[in-house]
Amino acid sequence: MAVNESAPFDVAPRAAFDPDILLRAQPVRVLLLDVDGVLTPGDLLVGADGEQLKRFSTLDGHGLKLLASCGVRPAVVSGRDSPALRARLRELGLLEHAVLGRSHKLPGAEGVLRELGVDWEQAAVIGDDWPDLPLLARARLAACPPQSHPEVLARVHYRTRAGGGQGAVRELCDLLLCAQGAYAALLEQAVRGE
Repeated sequence: MAVNESAPFDVAPRAAFDPDILLRAQPVRVLLLDVDGVLTPGDLLVGADGEQLKRFSTLDGHGLKLLASCGVRPAVVSGRDSPALRARLRELGLLEHAVLGRSHKLPGAEGVLRELGVDWEQAAVIGDDWPDLPLLARARLAACPPQSHPEVLARVHYRTRAGGGQGAVRELCDLLLCAQGAYAALLEQAVRGE
């Protein structure tokens, strides 16, 4: 495989977002995430003994790590809890501010915001179904994957192109990194292997 000699270190960003959505995202300091249908495709795989398996995207995981490195804290607010979910959140360093197994998400989300010392005007939320609506309605930036429920699709500022569990969270992380002015420098470090 030949190396492109004319531009061996092409560091020009390809990610592009609407300027209005980038302006909306600038104050964001925390990203509240749903799990099923957002960090996963939403399928529940249940084994014969009742164990749950979940499929996560490595793109999303890396995006969350990049986001945290730039001062935007990811936090999970999920109506479900499982050993598989906890294992993935532990791997990503997200268990500290995870609210799991709560069907009413608003009190848990508000607790996370208090712990982090931010308010809704500094929060982005990505969700896909009715339990996420109270959070989406309050967030500075509300987002959802394209397969979300119609009532969610109608109430967000941004719809990802990628599906839940297939890069939707990474896309939102990239948007937030661009809004923070960090994306280009992180990309250049990655291309140069730094």
